[in-house]
Amino acid sequence: MLIRNATLADGRQRDVRVRGETVAEVGRDLEPDDEDTIEATGKRLFPGMVDAHVHFRQPGYPHKETWESGSRAAAAGGVTTVVDQPNTDPPTVDGEAFDRKTEFAADSIVDWGINGGVTADWIPNVLLRRRLFALGEVFLADSTGDMGIETDLFEEALELATDEGVTVTVHAEDADYFNDDARARTDADAWSAYRTAEAEAKAVERACEAAQRMDARIHVAHTSTPEGIDVAADAGMTTEVTPHHLLLSRKDLGELGTFGRMNPPLRREKRRREVYDRVADGTVDMIATDHAPHTREEKDASIWDAPSGVPGVETVLPLLLAEARDPDTELTYERVRDLTAANPADVFDVPQKGAIEPGKDADLVLVDTTETTEIRGDDLHTDCGWTPFEGFEAVFPEWTMVRGTMVYERDIDEDVFYDQQGENVRDADGEVLE
Repeated sequence: MLIRNATLADGRQRDVRVRGETVAEVGRDLEPDDEDTIEATGKRLFPGMVDAHVHFRQPGYPHKETWESGSRAAAAGGVTTVVDQPNTDPPTVDGEAFDRKTEFAADSIVDWGINGGVTADWIPNVLLRRRLFALGEVFLADSTGDMGIETDLFEEALELATDEGVTVTVHAEDADYFNDDARARTDADAWSAYRTAEAEAKAVERACEAAQRMDARIHVAHTSTPEGIDVAADAGMTTEVTPHHLLLSRKDLGELGTFGRMNPPLRREKRRREVYDRVADGTVDMIATDHAPHTREEKDASIWDAPSGVPGVETVLPLLLAEARDPDTELTYERVRDLTAANPADVFDVPQKGAIEPGKDADLVLVDTTETTEIRGDDLHTDCGWTPFEGFEAVFPEWTMVRGTMVYERDIDEDVFYDQQGENVRDADGEVLE
């Protein structure tokens, strides 16, 4: 297959030849070679996003999301690799649970990774020998799934994972710094007042100190504060920011209500802007969604009873592309490429992903950045059927390709998905084909 005259993220216009599962050539004026040709003049070609943080809810909660529905949503949003977190039922804390989850992952049409979890019941000598993407998110405070652990167990897990060459991803909140006075409130902002910004910063500091002391490396998930980002960066650790912490703040809770409850919670607008600055200037390493779907019925409860989490895997890249096309924002197309593809592939050592280069997997996304669409929850493919970004402008893919196979095409009447079985990215052993 030859993709003609596509504009890459850096602005260069190039032809891209795909053979089998990989990119074969990238250059100007490549000659057709008895192959299908896609004309891409005036459109941009991006490497597929590696979303290092999703919750696809199987096993245990298929009414919220399945691997089939979640992966379709991912493909429709230009995400070609997803990494599932361990707080399912049962939690992914031993070899048997990991193996069971891989059976569900066989329904995915995009490539995938599975993270192992840490609880008092985990079996590390078995789990760490599975083909894990990473260990974590390791919860330093309880969140969905009640998997919060104490410092001693965190340090034990960090040591064992480091010995095995497995990266540890940390959910950093310190419950000692939660504001119990907020528990008397019933408004939507009470959750943000309760799980304070200080609780995140203190937990990031503690986790980074432990990692430095043990000569280990951690990745801090869904950082929501400039203070937490700066602590991690100064310690030489990596961070991710979610689209909701990038684009939403506590001022949006009046409209979102309990549909805006997540962990960590939304922050004040000033902090949101400071987080945005760190995403744009390169301090933050990647964007990951923390895609955490719950049904409308589950979210339509009191602020203390509603589950935490919002969907995001289908809207993240379209939102970032809309930001990049706006001349008044600081994000560029190159920065979006790095945040969504190049950097996560590098941080988690998945060299076959993350770039449009010869020998890399042909995970490709074609977009027309001259056109935007308003996000509507009813139009999305996640099973939960809602979004915190209702009405936001977005640039959705025209098509998405995984390892040289078209898995999704956008159509004005009905979107088209193609049969494709995603693979565990660790099964490739990081191989880049010459």
